[in-house]
Amino acid sequence: MDRNRDLIQFRIDRRLAVLGPSGKDWTVELNLVSWNGREPKLDLRSWDPSHERMGKGIALTRDEAEKLRDALADYLAT
Repeated sequence: MDRNRDLIQFRIDRRLAVLGPSGKDWTVELNLVSWNGREPKLDLRSWDPSHERMGKGIALTRDEAEKLRDALADYLAT
């Protein structure tokens, strides 16, 4: 297996929010991230302080984020 071909490229276009700590020195963040040169998506995951390493997370398109916002608004209203 060629490990170089498996490298994931990313660019944090905008940091939106730090939601809280995630282990030693890491934080859970909401950012706008471009993965492998694609259109940026809203991205929720844990990051190390230098933003060179990340944990598992989720990336959402704007449409998916709007649906999530509506679902969270309904949930939090109860």
